[in-house]
Amino acid sequence: MSTSTLSGAASASTMSRPYSGAGGPLTDVARDVACLQVMIVNAFFFGDPADGRENWVLVDAGMPFTAARFREAAEQRFGPGARPRAIILTHAHFDHVGALETLAREWDVPVYAHEMELPYITGRAEYPPPDPTVGGGAMARLSFLYPRGPWNVGNRALRLPPDGSVPHMPGWRWVATPGHSPGHVSFFRDRDRVLLAGDAFVTTRQESAVSALTQRPQLNGPPRYFTQDWALARSSVRRLAELNPAVAATGHGPAMTNPRLMHDLNDLARRFDELARPRKGRYVREPAVFDNEGVVSIPPPVPDPWPALFLAGTVAGVALATAAVTRRREDA
Repeated sequence: MSTSTLSGAASASTMSRPYSGAGGPLTDVARDVACLQVMIVNAFFFGDPADGRENWVLVDAGMPFTAARFREAAEQRFGPGARPRAIILTHAHFDHVGALETLAREWDVPVYAHEMELPYITGRAEYPPPDPTVGGGAMARLSFLYPRGPWNVGNRALRLPPDGSVPHMPGWRWVATPGHSPGHVSFFRDRDRVLLAGDAFVTTRQESAVSALTQRPQLNGPPRYFTQDWALARSSVRRLAELNPAVAATGHGPAMTNPRLMHDLNDLARRFDELARPRKGRYVREPAVFDNEGVVSIPPPVPDPWPALFLAGTVAGVALATAAVTRRREDA
């Protein structure tokens, strides 16, 4: 079964007002929310540039080795020496915290996450293995290579307030959306119904390398290879659909607006098991179990010859390349 393409998002239903620059492009999601796409993942800058270079918040921290991109984008938007009041996480998978340790240390700011995500940013636990058998394309197939943590920001890591408020983001609330990760959260502003959904659902087919690189807009469930509780993931999508967002910006893919957004999101909520849940895979029938210290249990792996074949192919490629270099030297 393929992931949800639903009816696809028309270009009129996506947001695309870029700022050019070395840290960009930054794309408007709302007047005070801008998206920075870093390779295949999105992070968000919340704050009015007119309010100063230290009165803003970073939501998520992108891919590894991209801290310079964040610094450049921050200075582009907020001015020289820009430094946020906090970094706030939807979750702590590697493509959302790649620059986290560097930025938290350099900016010396707190990092807020749901308490179930704290073990993965305080050096205490790593995530369970991803599932490369769920299908959908190269991004899924290669997921056995992806980092699982832990990362460590030390005592800068703080729990999101239990009352649902979001530090330094007045008017926003966090919404528990577990399933893709144990403590995944999304952020919602009731005033204009702007949703930062993280990976609770995404707006490109993230399992496919082609879709991930081209960012072709289509609303899908959470990335399959890292989703480890499908029943919770389904409930989370339904919870977000009930918010009736006007704009949704996700961890992967372009921001999406109405009317296409709610048409596709309601369809996904109603037909989640058909459109998003894989037919087979390690976590499809039995979820991973977590507590606030990390992983409690995981189901056994399913047979998958790909990692061994990949390793054998890599070794063979290196051997052939080495032999070719040796022959050239002997012939010289």
